[in-house]
Amino acid sequence: MSKKVVTFGEIMLRLATPGHLRFSQANSFNAVYGGGEANVAVSLANYGIKSTFVTRLPDNDIGAACEMELKKHGIDTSEIIKGGERLGIYFLETGAVARASKVIYDRAYSSFSTIEKGMIDWEKVLEGADAFHWTGITPAVSQGASEVCLEAIQTANKKGIMVTCDLNYRKNLWKYGKTAREVMPELVAGCDIVLGNEEDAEMVLGIKPEGVDITGGNVEADAYLSVSQQIMKQFPRVKKVITTLRGSINANHNTWSGVLYDGKNLYKAPTYEITHIVDRVGGGDSFMGGLLYGILTFNDDQKALDFAVAASCLKHTIYGDFNLVTIEEVEKLMAGDASGRVSR
Repeated sequence: MSKKVVTFGEIMLRLATPGHLRFSQANSFNAVYGGGEANVAVSLANYGIKSTFVTRLPDNDIGAACEMELKKHGIDTSEIIKGGERLGIYFLETGAVARASKVIYDRAYSSFSTIEKGMIDWEKVLEGADAFHWTGITPAVSQGASEVCLEAIQTANKKGIMVTCDLNYRKNLWKYGKTAREVMPELVAGCDIVLGNEEDAEMVLGIKPEGVDITGGNVEADAYLSVSQQIMKQFPRVKKVITTLRGSINANHNTWSGVLYDGKNLYKAPTYEITHIVDRVGGGDSFMGGLLYGILTFNDDQKALDFAVAASCLKHTIYGDFNLVTIEEVEKLMAGDASGRVSR
């Protein structure tokens, strides 16, 4: 029987400068759609998982175009609600070598940011779901989005549905009078699986690595272990903590891996060398999509982690927010074929 995952968050119109142009040079923008939870839903749909994406879109042609794009990728959009004034936008300037990429948000008063409690029937939406996924971006958008997210988590908990979260701290979004540390712990308390790095854990949960000897040779692993153990101690429901490991040599050249802690073992994935990045936006979401697929499919934490890292490694070669890869392509990379030779 096929699995079903529900994700909840804001999808935006992404306006990116062509190539590596700066905002000041651009006379046009490439328009696609993207957003953390929608990106995860697209990955899962690619892998054959039934993916329901829940959001609020404006009832106009732009909202309709956005929904059409989701449908094109096999997403169930039947639970999307309509209303509000506008679709959120983000502008992207893609960096190169020593120049970092830049993102500018234009999402104030978007349809999603003005969502309110009671607008979504979570009992109905989550019926038959195997997992519910959200990210820390959603409660950062507005008080209403935070409250609706909490409604969903509490309903999923009541129904015994696995809840997964990417902590995803975005300092530029927390503007409505509450901080991440005030809001996030109540939401994370309802989660079974948490993805985040040490910065996320510190900024969102106030957790820092403890007892790590910086003169030791295994600092990274010790730091991840310490953070993971503290998250599990603070949030007893959490069963797995995962961290993506990005080594940023420059804007075009990264190393990529990940670790997973299940309360007993610390699993580490192979490290991939990504020497030419096409588009790294959505890299973490493609990791989460791969991980969720792996957890729902393999019943093997090491294999799930390896699948997630390979899938997200491939995402760096794909333009746009969505990771448009197949299971076969991911498994080929996992098996060691990174040659990029023409498939014919």
